[in-house]
Amino acid sequence: MFSLMLLFLPLCSAIIYETVADLPAAKFDYIIVGGGTAGNVRGFGLGGCSAINVMTYTRGSSEDYDRYARVSGDDGWGWDKMQPYFRKNERFVASADHHNLTGHVIDGCIIQVIKELLEEFPFNLDYNSGYHLGIGRHQKTVWNGTRSNSERSYLSPEYMKRENLHVLVDSRVTRILVTNESNADKKPYFNSLEFTQDAGKTMRTLSARKEIILSAGVIGTPHILLNSGVGDADELSVLGITPTVHLPDVGKNLRDQVSMRLTWTVNDTQMVENVYWRNETLREEALAEWQSNRTGFLSNPPANHLGYFRLGNGFTQATIIMPTNSHNQGGLGNVPVPATGNYFSVIVNILCPRSHGSVTVNRTDPLSPPVIDINVFKHEQDLVQMMHAIRGSQRFAAAPAWLGYILELYTDISDLEDSIRDQARPSTHSVSTASMSPPNAHWGVVDPDLRLKRARGVRVVDASVLVKFHPYVPAGHTQAPVYAVAERVADLIKGRKCP
Repeated sequence: MFSLMLLFLPLCSAIIYETVADLPAAKFDYIIVGGGTAGNVRGFGLGGCSAINVMTYTRGSSEDYDRYARVSGDDGWGWDKMQPYFRKNERFVASADHHNLTGHVIDGCIIQVIKELLEEFPFNLDYNSGYHLGIGRHQKTVWNGTRSNSERSYLSPEYMKRENLHVLVDSRVTRILVTNESNADKKPYFNSLEFTQDAGKTMRTLSARKEIILSAGVIGTPHILLNSGVGDADELSVLGITPTVHLPDVGKNLRDQVSMRLTWTVNDTQMVENVYWRNETLREEALAEWQSNRTGFLSNPPANHLGYFRLGNGFTQATIIMPTNSHNQGGLGNVPVPATGNYFSVIVNILCPRSHGSVTVNRTDPLSPPVIDINVFKHEQDLVQMMHAIRGSQRFAAAPAWLGYILELYTDISDLEDSIRDQARPSTHSVSTASMSPPNAHWGVVDPDLRLKRARGVRVVDASVLVKFHPYVPAGHTQAPVYAVAERVADLIKGRKCP
């Protein structure tokens, strides 16, 4: 689950290597640790979490980035100055009709609900404009009927032909290592890393002439740092790990959004349960069509609309609703489809929770899994927010537009608090285990250029650097922000002047 990939970049068509013996050298200018760029690296493969997520593309609110700028002390992280980096990874293909792309009755009903309950559920033509409140068309990372993830976008065949890019897969990094060379500022200098390709039977090292870049995700990055002695010195010493850099915030302040699905039965036999999941012939035909020309049922994720809402004056956080014409929805994984019935679902997502957990280690073996404590609903306000959001979803489903279509609530929420605690789950949009902070701040793990504090030779470039503590919390998905962060840091590494 926590195996990581390595990418090795001599300065400045990557060849993919399965064994370290095939690498052309043992020292590279830059070593990038991690197979993906978005959220927790749980997908074991190039592309990381972007290879298995729900493909939602949301930049987030302009307020989030302006807060990053204020908190970090670097206005380069503000909304306006980040725009060039968003555009570098975007190729927007607009639908011909902002209301009903698929022709399904649900899309038309949602637009009618907006008209009927405009004050509570307004329409937003583009929630990626910086103002994200309201319901809009679901913008997805799909190209030509296929998932567009970071591997396809940044390691496509045209880039893989580069002679100065080498990719080593099937490898797990255990530690970054300090050189014995002395520095005038006496800061530890990390210039190599330790990894294995055979579950620890053989440990190998590779060296970086310039930098090691940790992109191992919100779980993997702090795990590697802690095993390397970077973290709270007292806590590491108790475990028998020799401290190298005292940074108490490593692995701390883990935050994730929390979501819950609400499902209603509907008066519609053309729902996906009947036309796809319970129809083996259609499934085979749909797969054949997609494999042949990347069109048809499998070329587009099921959720068509996305909405962001504030819960009232008592809350600063927003919630997200994703209506879909299915009881099952990609990204949740192995949700069983009932044998009978037709369903409509809404996913309620609390974007800005107050609860926070941690990623820690409890033994010296770097191959042991980290201890992950999401701490969902530790703060009572998160539970209250979820209750309010669920009631809002019920008002949405009770609008006159659904009369005769939605029959009854299928999800059991007779005891709302117990139902939430039983059914809600983390959204895999974790951040902040290696948070960014001003250069001289006593807290945080990396500086505004994402260089590891109190050390040399290491940067962190993934969702773990995103600052997520109340009230500075990103209200959206993590994929788009991490792409933009990586684009900006690429300019910093290359020495280009950033906007």
